[in-house]
Amino acid sequence: MSPSPVRTMVHLLRHGEVHNPEGVLYGRRDGFHLSERGRRMAQRVADVVGDRDVVHVRTSPLERARETAAPLLAARGLEPVVDPRVIESTNRFEGISFGEGAMTLVKRPHLWRHLYNPFKPSWGEPYKEMAARMMAAVHDARDAARGHEAVVVSHQLPIWTTRLAAEGRSFVHDPRSRQCTLCSLTTLHFEDDRLVRLTYSEPAGDLIPVHDRRAPFSAGGAPEEKRP
Repeated sequence: MSPSPVRTMVHLLRHGEVHNPEGVLYGRRDGFHLSERGRRMAQRVADVVGDRDVVHVRTSPLERARETAAPLLAARGLEPVVDPRVIESTNRFEGISFGEGAMTLVKRPHLWRHLYNPFKPSWGEPYKEMAARMMAAVHDARDAARGHEAVVVSHQLPIWTTRLAAEGRSFVHDPRSRQCTLCSLTTLHFEDDRLVRLTYSEPAGDLIPVHDRRAPFSAGGAPEEKRP
């Protein structure tokens, strides 16, 4: 009789709301911290997940990710593993204010040269490379928490790209379609080393302003379950 598989869960946690009144695409820049609401979101996650069997937490080195992890680390009595593989993607538009949304690009024709290949994409880190580094970190988190649960605190596009890869879907997408709201959990379920399903939840969903849920960088949706 074969032994039962070892079940492990790896939660990909997007960071909370950032204080960014000018709507800057901050990317990998330092100095962008959680807003007061973002700190409440992070605490909500700790309240919801803190009593689960979380034994391992790794986080992007950026401030907003480490600040999101802090309440959960305190609740579980854990030290974080800071992992540069789960950092935000690179982006040629980093530092530009997108307060006007898509009109920002329309009004700046000198930026159009970066838009020639949406399949790669030409304006930032290739999707395939992003998914590869994220999945390598996910596998390490799975191994560190084998038989328990792990949390990886990262950013919207890396998490969404990981989900697309796990589900075998095309990387090309409309940013407004990303189901990855602030402080959401995209959870990968493993049996031994095999990914068997993916679930999604929004423990801080009620704290997200309605207009932010429709914005390209905060788009999300109702909880659902997908099988890879």
